[in-house]
Amino acid sequence: MYQVIMMYGDNEPWWFFEDWQEDIIEEQTFTSLAAAEAYYFKKWQEQSAKFTYINTKPNYLSAFWNDDDERWCEECDEDIQQYYGLALLKDYQPVAFENKNQRTTVSNHYGKAKSCMRKAIS
Repeated sequence: MYQVIMMYGDNEPWWFFEDWQEDIIEEQTFTSLAAAEAYYFKKWQEQSAKFTYINTKPNYLSAFWNDDDERWCEECDEDIQQYYGLALLKDYQPVAFENKNQRTTVSNHYGKAKSCMRKAIS
């Protein structure tokens, strides 16, 4: 089963920290990769029109953000960037490609991009 999920929180979608599924705000399931890809690309187009910064990793993992979307982190004692993450997963795992030519990376993230170090350390 394939899932296309939207997440919102402190981390880009490729980190998969222990509690990453708590950040899911929207989820659609598909039985075929082709249907999941079509929905992912539709959502990618919608999100890319809304945000200043985009970072897309191979295997259908993308982060979108604007500089002014931050939250105060007491533990870090600073503002932490918030991200909208879009991911196409297979059984809640990143999609693996046999052909490396299928992989793409898109990035325009020259702005600040902070994440909370408390999760990276634990």
